[in-house]
Amino acid sequence: MTPTEFTQLVDTTLAQIEQAIEASDADIDFEISAGILELEFSNGSKIIINRQSASQELWVAAKSGGYHYVWKDDAWRNTRDGSELFVALSRDVSEQAGQVVDVKL
Repeated sequence: MTPTEFTQLVDTTLAQIEQAIEASDADIDFEISAGILELEFSNGSKIIINRQSASQELWVAAKSGGYHYVWKDDAWRNTRDGSELFVALSRDVSEQAGQVVDVKL
């Protein structure tokens, strides 16, 4: 994947997550800037999702831990266990928000 394709893919992914958060009724503030999406929850916890262009990965920092995702088989896959980004992120966002939130529209 070229650097431009990677950037476009990350931007699309972050926009999808942002739209899903907006569509939910959860009390989550968010800010996106320069390839970094920061989610802040009413309890003060955060989830940070950011691009790592050099390694062509998406990194996620949540209360549950830190995770690296690569684009493989038409999905963002965890480099450790192969789990899919939107499934894992929905779980983490739901846990930190205290209610069910599906981050994939």
